[in-house]
Amino acid sequence: MEKKSIILPDWRRRLLQEHLLTSLILLELILSAVFISIGYFKGDPYFRGVGVGLVIAWVTTGVAAIFKRAVKSDK
Repeated sequence: MEKKSIILPDWRRRLLQEHLLTSLILLELILSAVFISIGYFKGDPYFRGVGVGLVIAWVTTGVAAIFKRAVKSDK
């Protein structure tokens, strides 16, 4: 007997499983651009630092996505 999810419908669960990593990469990219821009316009090094931290997270997540796809294609 297959267990139905009470919390998420099947279409939403499948969408999250397939595209969550890509969505997070895009979100980190957009947020890093926003924080770096705010930091430069306001002259605040804190916002620039947050933006740089998000760029580091963005690159790290991108590398993880590349390796995940490489492992998935080997199977």
